[in-house]
Amino acid sequence: MARKLGRTAEERMAIIRNQASELLWYGSIETTVDRAKEVRSYAESMLTLAINTYEDTVKVTKTVKNEKDEKVEMEFVNDGPRKLAARRKLMGSLRDLKELKADGEKKSDFKMRTKDVKHPLIEKIFREHAVFYADRANKLGQKGGYTRIIRLGQRRGDGAEMVKLELVRNTEKKK
Repeated sequence: MARKLGRTAEERMAIIRNQASELLWYGSIETTVDRAKEVRSYAESMLTLAINTYEDTVKVTKTVKNEKDEKVEMEFVNDGPRKLAARRKLMGSLRDLKELKADGEKKSDFKMRTKDVKHPLIEKIFREHAVFYADRANKLGQKGGYTRIIRLGQRRGDGAEMVKLELVRNTEKKK
């Protein structure tokens, strides 16, 4: 049975979407036990969707004009139908976070680095997380288990049990 978290359905889904987005962007979040269990389920289903479709690409040849107004045939790599559907589902299910400028990074360097990225969180999921976890599944022979919950103790004030929910990034089995 799903946890209600003391909220209406809209509020509950907003909390889960926001925390899943933060988890996938930063790699870890601190929250309560019940929220962490709900967010884990939601985030792992989003990762599974990306992992199953990240290799679906199609090469397309287009005719474009160059600087000298000459028509030139160029080859592009587009998303295949399954990956495109998965990308749209992720965009509708997660809150897209903005890329931040690094400390000491020039504004022009930041613009060059982010000029082709329209949805940074979705790109990170397909380019980093999906590739890593698909490789991990091939090496270890296991799918799923993309997150872990570490208990931190009780929160001061209301005594709620706090946990750290993080993405599993180690590739070796512990002995």
